[in-house]
Amino acid sequence: MSTLLVRNAALLVTMDEERREIAGGGVFARDGVIEAVGAGEALPAMADEVIDARGQVVLPGLVNTHHHMFQTLTRALPAAQDVDLFGWLQVLYPVWARLTPEMLQVSTQLAMAELLLSGCTTSSDHLYLYPGACRLDDTLHAATEMGLRFHAARGSMSVGQSQGGLPPDRLVEDETAILKDTQRLIEAFHDPERHAMQRIVVAPCSPFSVSTGLMRDAALLAREHGCHLHTHLAENDDDIRYTRETFGCTPAEYAEQLGWLGPDVWHAHCVKLDAAGVALFAATGTGVAHCPGSNMRLGSGIAPIRAMRDAGVPVALAVDGSASNDSGHLLAEARLGLLLQRVGAGAMAMPAREMLEIATLGGARVLGRDDIGALAPGMAADLVAFSLDGVATAGALHDPVAALLLCHAPSLQLNVVQGRVRVRDGALTMLELPALVARHNALAARLRG
Repeated sequence: MSTLLVRNAALLVTMDEERREIAGGGVFARDGVIEAVGAGEALPAMADEVIDARGQVVLPGLVNTHHHMFQTLTRALPAAQDVDLFGWLQVLYPVWARLTPEMLQVSTQLAMAELLLSGCTTSSDHLYLYPGACRLDDTLHAATEMGLRFHAARGSMSVGQSQGGLPPDRLVEDETAILKDTQRLIEAFHDPERHAMQRIVVAPCSPFSVSTGLMRDAALLAREHGCHLHTHLAENDDDIRYTRETFGCTPAEYAEQLGWLGPDVWHAHCVKLDAAGVALFAATGTGVAHCPGSNMRLGSGIAPIRAMRDAGVPVALAVDGSASNDSGHLLAEARLGLLLQRVGAGAMAMPAREMLEIATLGGARVLGRDDIGALAPGMAADLVAFSLDGVATAGALHDPVAALLLCHAPSLQLNVVQGRVRVRDGALTMLELPALVARHNALAARLRG
């Protein structure tokens, strides 16, 4: 058995039921699970590994609930810089059609490196196209190497342009094959146990790229195996228009008709979710992954997160794809989320601590987990620490928690996932980052052609 002690934090933000913030606090964990939280005598004096967090804010690892990690290969592509969602996709689909298994693996490693270095310990990823020999397995193996807690969403597209969908026909799959491969992945990789490092999510891509039949069958498959469901919904005006014209209803009504509501479902974006949709999501416990950076970048609008939270909708945070953000820095995304709600709903619309709760406990709830998002006995030892001695937080030490989001993102010092140190003194422990970046850039150049 291995033990870990993180102690002497300037401030320990627990996100426990009492929302305690403990000066001089620390965490003791055994075999990746927290046994004690507190300060001084509340903690054991020794452990196999002892980390001094003096001068740092320690908090639960952040949870990213929607990503497209392969898109790190097509960041800031000139033709896709100044277009809305549908135009952006139409530019990038032909580029993504040249993806290879190596590109999937390396882009996943790069995206996870960025997440780990920005305070993330758990992430979902939505992979919805599989050209050539590409498989979701490529990303799952990369996640194991990186040590990030991973919810791999087996996305899919089955309705191409010839059938009225948005993607090119060459990028869609046969629906029977989609369901068969999804079941294979569940049987091979899904771990339903508490503190699991990998889970599979059933995730047809969007209303404009899959059939209603696939959506219904996917829901049945997921619930048969106890997996969660995920898709894009109500992202922008074109998305709303397509749903109304094609299915004769609103996105929330579409989800209800297909069995895509409930605490085992979360939808990405929901920028244009109307008041009736918000009420329906709240009544059913259906979750939302809020992607403020991407929504701003594509001009999609401001998701009504304040209204959702007030109604009781489970809301989480996400960076979305790295070609529509074009970043994967989760703490910076939390800052954007805070600021964007204030733009839309006023200066008191989103306090810093509430956004931090969305980025931790909110993500845990949406992913269906009761073992992450807080620092308390029995929870996974997923924690991060940010330094307070840099220029970013100078003058803000009277409230270091608020400083994490109101100031420019400070430097990450420590990232621990399941009790294992993944970032130490600001550097990844499992690989050399410059070599990964160089390899990734070479593959990105090859992909662009």
